[in-house]
Amino acid sequence: MEFFYEYGLWGLFFASFFAATLLPFGSEGVLAIMIATGFDLYTCLWVATAGNWLGGMSCYFLGFIGKWEWIEKVLKIKPEKIKSIKVKLDKYGSLMGLFTWLPIIGDPLAVGLGLMRSNLALVSIFMFVGKFLRYIVLAYATDLAV
Repeated sequence: MEFFYEYGLWGLFFASFFAATLLPFGSEGVLAIMIATGFDLYTCLWVATAGNWLGGMSCYFLGFIGKWEWIEKVLKIKPEKIKSIKVKLDKYGSLMGLFTWLPIIGDPLAVGLGLMRSNLALVSIFMFVGKFLRYIVLAYATDLAV
């Protein structure tokens, strides 16, 4: 976390970006430290959201160029599980972009939305809104604690 903090807002942007990819990383600590040490709350909120949203959209595009068979083969996911995920994505579609901020399932969800060729504009909007609301909660909780 210190590494990202040293680079200020750029560090926050990249920490948020990486946190929204398939890499196991969290950006909450970087955001909290930056707000606690005097960085502008609103600027941090927008920078973190933009980075996280772009990271999530990169997962969407990875899915968009991928195939279900690759996911099954590379990630060793059983066909039954793939079908279960596909049914849920079919049912709720682009709206599932709201939940791409969730730990563990958010990144695969974004990939799945890409695989399903869900509406790019709607996924983009819902993903941004979900990630923004998440960071609002985190930013204000940190601000109140300081």
